[in-house]
Amino acid sequence: MKSLKLGLIVLGTIGLLFLGACSNDNQAANTETSQTTTTTSSTQLSTPAASPTAESKGQHGESYGGQVVETGAYHLEFVPEKEANATHMDFYLQRGDNHSAIPNAKVTAQVQSPDGKQQTVPFTYDAKDKHYTGLLSQTATGQYQVKITADVDGKKVDGRFNFNR
Repeated sequence: MKSLKLGLIVLGTIGLLFLGACSNDNQAANTETSQTTTTTSSTQLSTPAASPTAESKGQHGESYGGQVVETGAYHLEFVPEKEANATHMDFYLQRGDNHSAIPNAKVTAQVQSPDGKQQTVPFTYDAKDKHYTGLLSQTATGQYQVKITADVDGKKVDGRFNFNR
């Protein structure tokens, strides 16, 4: 009977180790090129995001402190910033190795709040700062799932992100 209990404890411990190894939050970018490209990345709002003036050089060029996705010929970066009664969302849509801004895309976000409700948030282009901005008016605490779709000259580019509020 003792060996049966010991065997179950060892089996359970090994199972938990495998489960922990499989739940790694680091997800690689999908760099396949197709008509619609989707990639997932994650961040938390508990640490303040860097402002666009505090750019830093990273593996993929300039960074604004958000989640970066390189997909095909596009560089996507999502920066959510918590405000008192909303979440301000910045989205940098850039092309090529030189990361030139794309000002003429139609950008929208599908946001799923922690309670499961869906909301569509339109983004507008800020020509001065060369990025798109949107405002999410929900303030519920928890994890938000965000799918941003950009229509660039008839080609759809999708990026999946999430953040905690």
